[in-house]
Amino acid sequence: MALEIYNSYSRRKEVFEPINPPYVGMYVCGPTVSGESHLGHARPYITFDIVYRYLLHLGYKVRYVRNITDAGHFEEEGREAEDKISKKALLEKLEPMELVQKYTNLFHWAFRKFNTLDPTIEPTATGHIVEQIAMIEDLIAKGYAYEVNGSVYFDVEKYAKGYDYGKLSGRIIEDLLETTRILESQDEKRNKADFALWKAAPPKHIMRWKSPWGDGFPGWHIECSAMATKYLGSYFDIHGGGMDLMFPHHESEIAQSTICNAHPPVKYWMHNNMITINGKKMGKSYNNVITLTELFSGAHPLLVKAFSPMTIRFFILQTHYRSGLDFSNDALLASEKGLRRLFDAYEILKALPFIEGVEASDKELDNRINTQLDELPKYIEDDFNTAKVLAGLFEIVPTINSIKDKVIASDSLSSATINRMKQDFHVFIEEILGLKNEWAVESPFKEVMNLLASIRKDARSKRDFHTSDKIRDELAKVGIEMKDDKDGGVSWNLQ
Repeated sequence: MALEIYNSYSRRKEVFEPINPPYVGMYVCGPTVSGESHLGHARPYITFDIVYRYLLHLGYKVRYVRNITDAGHFEEEGREAEDKISKKALLEKLEPMELVQKYTNLFHWAFRKFNTLDPTIEPTATGHIVEQIAMIEDLIAKGYAYEVNGSVYFDVEKYAKGYDYGKLSGRIIEDLLETTRILESQDEKRNKADFALWKAAPPKHIMRWKSPWGDGFPGWHIECSAMATKYLGSYFDIHGGGMDLMFPHHESEIAQSTICNAHPPVKYWMHNNMITINGKKMGKSYNNVITLTELFSGAHPLLVKAFSPMTIRFFILQTHYRSGLDFSNDALLASEKGLRRLFDAYEILKALPFIEGVEASDKELDNRINTQLDELPKYIEDDFNTAKVLAGLFEIVPTINSIKDKVIASDSLSSATINRMKQDFHVFIEEILGLKNEWAVESPFKEVMNLLASIRKDARSKRDFHTSDKIRDELAKVGIEMKDDKDGGVSWNLQ
């Protein structure tokens, strides 16, 4: 088996071969911390957490760089370039860096709840202004950038004459030149498709830095090129992000870095697909942007209840990262139920006694389970297909439940197979998929509950239904369910 990655640049799956094994360099575009993270942000960072986890599992030494965009990058939409951070800081009556810290802290809080691993380096755009200016100076010196009235633009048309501009996104330069909208400072540009590397700061612009071209602030695209080059070098293994970043952001990164470094910057480009809500793109006009705190608390009119971080993570992992994913309450409720079923089986599996040397009394079943376990690494190595991994785990769940219910004899599987099931479930559920059992409870609460279950079982055996029903009903009021098992035992779980 060999890990295959779908390369957005070549538009095909390729066998993953690191540039400098065992080291792997991975860069993922991080958040713009001008506001709270929302549901749409959950998918890329959970997706690339899986990539990071699996590369570590394979034994690679991974340098995972995920930037923080805190320079308030502008978007040329309409007459005036928007500085998102300064605008939000004024609304919240905070200093820009105070606002940045607030939403950076919220971002970290939310994604630790999702159980994502921290990146190895998390650089900020404002901490790398010097590197961005140096890169812009290099682009000017090489004739691919020009300064007008204190702003600097990248010459896209000149670049496209010698390089394959648009290959990543599938855009054609001739179409871009014809269809690009007339925007602010358009008359400064040589071509309509040129993008800003540095913008002269208007008098009221709060976030500004000194440069050879006057006071200003960096364009969005140059930030990632500068930080990725500094920490991963001029040519690194993986660059990831949402597919909405392919154009213009990643296309611009390729152009800038290719000129500065004399070769393309990245070997494998990876992009996750978007999340829609009830078939609609998320947007303020639809009033369907759900923040992560709203998801966790249920405080949004579109939500029927609060959903836990692990339910959201499980929901995202049930679909391949390159496929579309539609959010709905029904989908989240189904995910919650499915995650609970998976962890219930996993806890049963962990509790199965291990008796060394037991041979399988049901050879056919034993072979089938081993075949199903063999498939799990094949699924994850097929472009990180977490959906198939989960489906493969669920194929084994009925066997685990049947052993517990004594429908299948405990010696149907060999001790070696039972041990392998325990190990593989641990590796795939916890280490690779990063899922945690939110229903797990620790002693002494667990011991007390087991005692109550035992008392209820004794009461039922003595036909003392008043006591047994009272235990069940009173526990149900505080969210604990008592269940009568097929083998005559009594079990419990948190609802």
